[in-house]
Parts: sequence; structure tokens; C-alpha cells
Amino acid sequence: RIGYRIRFDNCIGKNTQVEIITEGILTRMIQSDNALENVGLVIFDEFHERSLYADVALALCRESQQVLRPDLRIMVMSATLNMPELTTLLNAKSVVSKGRQYPVEIVYSGERDLQLLPELTARLVIKACGETEGDILVFLPGEGEIRECEDILKTKLKQVQIHPLYGLLPPNQQFAAIMPNKFGKRKVVLATSIAETSLTIEGVRVVIDSGFSRTMKFDASSGLSRLETIDVTCDSADQRAGRAGRLSPGKCYRMWSKATHNRLRPHRVPEIEEADLTSLVLDMAQWGISNIYSLAWMSPPPKTSIEKASDLLHQLEALSDHKITKHGKEIHLLPCHPRLAHMLIMAKLDGLAPLATDVAALLEERDPLDKLVGVDINLRIEALRRFRSGTIVNKKLIRIEKIANQYRQLLKVEADNTFVNPFETGLMIVHAYPERIAHAKPGNNAQFKMANGNIASIGHKDDLAHEAWLAVAHINARENMGKIFLASPINPKDLMPLVKEKEVIEWDTKKGGFLAFKNLCIGNLILQSKPMDLVSSELKVEAIAKVIAKEGEGLLNFDADFEQWQNRVLTMRTWYPNDNWPDVSTPQLLATNRDWLAPFLNNVKKPDDLKRINILELLHYLLEPKKQNQLNTLAPDKIKVPSGSNIKLLYRPTGEIPVLAVRLQEVFGLLETPFVNDGLQPVLMHLLSPGYKLVQITSDLKSFWANAYFDVKKELKARYPKHEWPSNPLEALPIRGVKRKDT
Repeated sequence: RIGYRIRFDNCIGKNTQVEIITEGILTRMIQSDNALENVGLVIFDEFHERSLYADVALALCRESQQVLRPDLRIMVMSATLNMPELTTLLNAKSVVSKGRQYPVEIVYSGERDLQLLPELTARLVIKACGETEGDILVFLPGEGEIRECEDILKTKLKQVQIHPLYGLLPPNQQFAAIMPNKFGKRKVVLATSIAETSLTIEGVRVVIDSGFSRTMKFDASSGLSRLETIDVTCDSADQRAGRAGRLSPGKCYRMWSKATHNRLRPHRVPEIEEADLTSLVLDMAQWGISNIYSLAWMSPPPKTSIEKASDLLHQLEALSDHKITKHGKEIHLLPCHPRLAHMLIMAKLDGLAPLATDVAALLEERDPLDKLVGVDINLRIEALRRFRSGTIVNKKLIRIEKIANQYRQLLKVEADNTFVNPFETGLMIVHAYPERIAHAKPGNNAQFKMANGNIASIGHKDDLAHEAWLAVAHINARENMGKIFLASPINPKDLMPLVKEKEVIEWDTKKGGFLAFKNLCIGNLILQSKPMDLVSSELKVEAIAKVIAKEGEGLLNFDADFEQWQNRVLTMRTWYPNDNWPDVSTPQLLATNRDWLAPFLNNVKKPDDLKRINILELLHYLLEPKKQNQLNTLAPDKIKVPSGSNIKLLYRPTGEIPVLAVRLQEVFGLLETPFVNDGLQPVLMHLLSPGYKLVQITSDLKSFWANAYFDVKKELKARYPKHEWPSNPLEALPIRGVKRKDT
């Protein structure tokens, strides 16, 4: 009755009533059965973790519920949920249960230092051993810190069992960390975030939280991911502390101060905001959703990441004109990242499928060889093949071989244990990562320029350091230069189908004028360049638009009048999110400048020509007349005050209450606070002195006259004795200009 389904494995049958699955599997189930016909209830557990596939699966379930299955039930559970957002999104009831959590005493031990974290943590563990009873669970960011702390504690705590716990640890060692010591010894478990919710560790009464976690963040601008150590969020800290109160009252030592805790983010950043969204975009295309933002997202995916993912899928020929292709459907059928799926399919056409299955498995898993071996992935393939043939023993290769075997079954090919041709491996990696084709930079510095324009390096002593061409599989994005972890040599002849001719026009933003070249290139790698004599006006406009997209904030005349109009439109966009008000934020305008500015760029020759373009007039008339009227009526530029002055309102791009900054004397006689937005929104009044200094902020003018005015009057009378400060401001004549009291 109780079954499970995970990647490459399942245990279900005709009598299964409850099926436990990953969110990724759920997404694939919905792809094949949009209505989830045989499902009555979908439960999302530990939703606070906000994994990418949890967000995707919830959005798809909600879509199915609204369109096809109104009877489908959705339940979302966690100990630390963002309840208001979820209940609004799902239009759902919230049910709260306190559970049987015992009280946990929180101790803030002060600030911590990431560089000295293993030593500082070990010191606190030793202190906690002397102050408390029961097993101790310690949270550290990663394996490196865990191993360093373990080495220290093993020399200091001879009578205590020290156990590491992280995802890649062998199952028997994970089991030893989770279960009580069979000899009754006290236990210290050094764990990553895996122990926050996924596992119950018996006997734990004490938690020590370093306050750090490690996460992979995807940089959409470079197409690369980097591993970052970040502060925990409040919900994570609560989850961690709660582990001490499962069985009895407990204690949690936090390695930071109370002041630092008050500055922590309340909830973790959803993975969808930081991850590679290539699989998500392909999933949506397979579903038939053309507008991803039409779904009910907890956190909408970033547009930049969606665009990058779409560009890659078009490059892999999985999409054409944003619609899924036959090749894209084949890619979607394979249970792996679209890059690897594309590589597997292309390898089958090239007759290299057995090699591709080995490469795919190695790229998905952790490096089975020591870093000192070097970056050549072919050494790993050879080790995998020797392991398969029984000539070497390496436990790290067991899982890799299991995955490779699953891919072989999917492609219906046999294992290949013969000699590896490194150029064939390079070609496989090129299929998966075409933008990471790398050419050695001039000089003997082991630096390579990749087709995406980024620079990467390997150690000078590495076997691949002197290769002219590399296909890079694993690389870490860094501040100035990426570091290559896995790569293979390429035969440049294999790259000929990728060589394209590009006309490159560059506009000089300082002096004006154009530089034009006709290049033979692979991505950003220029193989040959020739100057062009004649340049079409279309290419010139494209060159200027490209520069504006990058530097336009300093090139265009975004003056105060434009900024006021911009903020008014963005305010309307916030007040009326369903009325299709355009996104006129500066980053969006720069990114889409070709759409609205291109017709005005034909006569631009130098930067000063751009400054002469009236951006406000141009964009204002892009609003349809109805919206122009709504803007002027609901979010007026100015408000007339009793003195007769038309005072400009100050709007914010975030849709906050608009500010009316006006001299106090000009609103004598005005009883009520002025409203905008058809009487729904009072303005925030900044009442000023005759010298335009702020004296009071209020959104309730009536209350101000009745209460605060008399204190303000005393102060102003002392500072401005020649001005009239009436006892009854509601009956006094408003004063415009510099009129003073009679003498």
C-alpha cells in the first residue's frame, strides 16, 4: 500500500495507495498526465526548503487544479512556513499544530569567524560536553569544515564518539551517525544542512549551530554556478534548534550574537531565484505553456535566468521560436539535465553512446579521483572502465557506474571498457557545453578564453595546461577568472561545424563612430577578423542599442521629470497588478531599448546625440490614451493646495505612499489629507517650514491640526518670528510666497 518512486528506481504496484516521490518525479508525472487522474491528494512536505522542483511542481499542480481537476486536493506542510503568502496563493485554510516539541534553551555565544570555524566550533563542542547531557548535533557548512573539526575533536574528546554526516557519506557511516551508540557512548554528530529536516537523529539533546550553510548559486550572466557559504536564515535556525527538543528539553548554542540574529533574513532565498532554469523552461514548453508567468508562482522565476535558459535550449535545438521541437521532446524524455540529454542523443548519432553514458555519469556525480590527479576527465573514464573490468577497487565509482548503467539501458547500448580517445570525449563535452569551448590565451600562463567570453585557468603543472583547445565540463565561477576542474582536449577539426561568420559593429561611447569587422568565430572566440568597409544603418542601430543595454543609464537623459513619470507608472503597476501596466523600470527599459528607441537611433553619431532624445515624451506616448488618462487621474503629477500652488507629488518605484512635501503655511484651511488613486490612498504629507525644512510627517492632517500643530507652532514661531502662525489654522488664509505678518 505504501510505495516510492525516485530517479532510476521505484517500488509501486496495483495496490499502492500512498506513493512517496521527489518533486522532480512529480513534475514528470504531471507532464505525462496533466490531470493527475488517479491522484486525490498531493502533499508537499518540508516546503520551507523551497527547492526548485517543489516550486515548479506546486505551480503545475495549482494549474491542473484550476483548469482540469477542481477536485484535486493540495496540502503544503512544514514546521516553518511563510503562511500568509501560501494561504493567499492557494486560497487555502491554514492549520497549525504545536506538536510535541519540548522547550529548547537558546544560548548566543557571540560572533563567529568563517576562517577559524572548525577550531571555534570544536572549542564550543568541548564546552557543551562539560555543561550538558545527551548527544550533540553540530551544524557546519560543508565536508571540509566537518573533517577539520572532526580531527580536532578526536584528539580532545577521547570518550566521545565523533561522527560526520553529509550527503555523499557511505550509507553505513550515515547509519552509524543517525542511530544511538550500541555501547551507550555519548555521540557528537558533525552535519551539514542535511540534518535540519531530512533525518531524525536519536538521542540528540544539544545542538550547536555555526550559523552557516553552503549552497550552489547560478550566475545567469555567466552561465556558471558557484558554491557559496552563506548565513542561515531565521527559519533554518529555528529548524536546527528544534532538533534539540524532539525527545526532551534541550539546549541550542548559536555561534552568533542576538543582535546578529535580529538581522538575519526571515526565510531562505527560494532556489528558483538562484538556480539554472534550463530544465524548468523545457518543462514548461513540454506542457505547452508559452507564458511562464501565467502560472501561480510562490516566487516568479527571474526574467534574466529564463532568457538565458531559453537561449541555451534554442542553441541545443530543443526549442525553436520558443516552442518545443522533436529533438526537445527527445531531450525531455531523458531523466537528466537538458545539456546531458542532448549530449547522449548526439552521441548515439555519432556512434559514441557508450562513451557518452560514462561522461554523463561522471559529470553528475562527485569527482571519484583526487584533485592532485589533474583536470583531465579521461583519467576518470579510464578509472571507471578499469573498475568495471575488475582491475581496480574504488568505492566512489560504485554509484557512478550504477548511473552509467541506467543510461546504457535507456540508450540500449553495452558498456565499453576499451581505450579512451580523449578527442572523442572532448566532442561529447562540446555537445553539452558548447559555450565552454576554450582556446589557450597567448603566453605560457595556463589561461583559456571560453566561447562565452569568460576566462578560466588550470594549474601550470597540469597535463592539459599546454593544450591549445579544451572542452570544459566543470568550472567554478570566480571574481575575475574561473577555475577549471574537469576538461578534455579537443581536435580543432571537430569544431569546424561550429564556426560561424559574424559581422561585429562596435560604437565608441566616448568619441562616437563605429568599428566594423567580419569575424570567423566560435561564440566569443575569434579565429579570424577582417575590417568591413560598408556598414548598414541597421547594424549601426544594433551596435548603439547594444551599448545602451549595458551603459544606457549614463548615456540617456533620464532627468527628474522622467523619473517622476517612471515612478508614477511603476506605482500604478503595483496598485493594479492585473491591468498590464508596462514595466518601465530602468533595467527593463535598457534591456528592451531596441523595442522603443531603435527608430530614433538612425541619426545618432556621438553620445551627445543621445542626450538630446526626450525620453519622457517618447515613452509617454507609448502608453495608450486610456492609460494616459488613468495615470493622470489616479496618480497625478501634482496636487493643488489651498494657497493655489500646484505641488508636485513624490512617487517611489515600489508603489509606496506618495509624498506631498509642502510648506505648512500653504495648507492653512485644509482640513483633510488629500487622496489619490480615486480616493483610496491618502498621501503622506511632509510639512515644511518657510525655509523648506521638514517639521512634521503625517497622513492624518485633521489629527495634526488638533494635536501636533500647537507644538510645531511654538518651534516655528521662535525660528520664524516675522511669519504669521495663527491659533486657528483651519480658518487662516493660506500663504503663498514670502508674505509675513503685519508689523
